[in-house]
Amino acid sequence: MRLTKFTHACVRFDDGDNSLVIDPGVFSEVDAALDGASAVLVTHEHFDHLDRGKVHAALESNSRLRLYAPASVAEQFDAGEQVVAVEAGSEFEAGGFTVAAYGGQHALIHPAIPVVANLGYLVGGVYHPGDSFTVPPASVSVLLLPSIAPWSSGREVIDFAIAVRAPRVHQIHDHIATDVYAGIVEGHLTRIAAPFGVTFEHLDSGRTVTV
Repeated sequence: MRLTKFTHACVRFDDGDNSLVIDPGVFSEVDAALDGASAVLVTHEHFDHLDRGKVHAALESNSRLRLYAPASVAEQFDAGEQVVAVEAGSEFEAGGFTVAAYGGQHALIHPAIPVVANLGYLVGGVYHPGDSFTVPPASVSVLLLPSIAPWSSGREVIDFAIAVRAPRVHQIHDHIATDVYAGIVEGHLTRIAAPFGVTFEHLDSGRTVTV
């Protein structure tokens, strides 16, 4: 199948006539990502992972489109059977893809900031953890790594990639820092994770790769 990276945390999977989008947030090219998609997965409610207005409009314009998300996100949409609440530990079919959900909570940003629900999704061996460092109890062939976030450090990013042990890693959640800082984190990741069999490759927004 093909994976297309969009700006920040949004990715799209295409396999024949099947297409699925994860985390179409406000920093992303949402219209392009959702064009012709049959399913949308949302990891959590934060605006950089969910553009509510555009997703709502997409649901209204395409009755076959389905949205899968934690209950706290699903209840924000009045779209009947088009919206499905998902729990950690569940496995389901979405847009022709088999999906497993893991985790349950967003990583802690600060004790003063409420923790929201967050699910990581494993799609055909590709793992999108949302805003968490939850290591799934399953084999991962490609890790979509949140490389820059207000809830993490470079050390935690590298340790997470090593813990998952996916042989292939691409960055997500990378729109909120300068290219200089991103390059430092990615450089350390490339060097430190390599002895553990982890190969990192940067994906520019709009690039499509086979996974």
